This record gives sequence, structure tokens and C-alpha cells, in this order.
Amino acid sequence: MTAPKTTPKTAFGQTVHHVELADWLATATSYHHDGCVMFDWLGVEDAGRPGSAGQRHAVFLHVINPQTREGVMLRTEIAETDALPSIAHLWKGAHWHEREAAEMFGITVDSEPEHLLLPESFQGHPLRKDFVLAARVVRPWPGALEPGEDNTSAPSRRRTAPPGVPDPSWGPRREEEQS
Repeated sequence: MTAPKTTPKTAFGQTVHHVELADWLATATSYHHDGCVMFDWLGVEDAGRPGSAGQRHAVFLHVINPQTREGVMLRTEIAETDALPSIAHLWKGAHWHEREAAEMFGITVDSEPEHLLLPESFQGHPLRKDFVLAARVVRPWPGALEPGEDNTSAPSRRRTAPPGVPDPSWGPRREEEQS
């Protein structure tokens, strides 16, 4: 069996095969039948911008052929409305990773994932860029201040908030209420 058409791109010594979502399962199955029977990992990258329409995630799969000791990295992009075909029937270890992707990023996986790390009552997906960390609402960012924010020197450049820091619509933070 030969793998469906992929678009390989090499950067930093790693070749990644870009696969259309429609070909994800067929491509993974093909590599499994061709000897890549050792599962390494499946991961997700939040490739979207918070609040942007059409947010997409990149899903990566790395599997290894133990005979040749060579691995293959597959990558596909998935929109919020798409479902990722499960590969857990090919590599049992992928089930845990699929559950993590569903819980932490909100990706729909064909197999019905149960909760893995978060309680049933938890709202949201904490590894997404648009997830506001509640702790940042009540406490200031612990890192260094941006230039111009310390009221001592240089004019402020465009102010950016670190990931998880809420926008001003959440109301004043505690240190602002005390002043």
C-alpha cells in the first residue's frame, strides 16, 4: 500500500508531510501498513488568533518504523466545525492524545472522548489562545512591565497583553481597584 499524496516540507532537519483533513485517516493507515507501527505522539497547535473567524488548529502525528528507525511526521489543519478522524484503532497510544486534544483544544474527534485531565464541570479549553485565565483577572501579570508602563522612562510601544490576560471588558483588576 502506498501513502496518499502528501506535500512534504523540510525545516530545521525535520520533514513534515502536509495532509488534507479528508486524507488524514487514509494516510495514517497507509503509513501504519508500510511499517510505521510505533506511535510516538499526536499533538495540537493552536494556530488561530483569539477572536478571529475561521480559527484553525494544526494537528501533528509522529510515528516510527522500528525496522528502519525512521519516523514520519504528518500534519493537517482542522477548523472548529470539522472532526478529526480517530487513529486510535491503529495506534492504541493515540487514544490518550486524542482525548487531550479534545479536552484542551476543543477539537472534535470521531471517537467519543471521555474526560482526561479536567473535571466534568470545567468550562472552556485551557490550551487555546482565546481562553482567559481567571487568575489574570484578579492578579497582575508577574513578568516585567512593558516599556512605558513603569512611568519612569521610554514612551510606551504598542501595548500587548500576555496570553491569558483578559481584556479591559472584564473590569478592573484588584491592584487597579486599590489605587
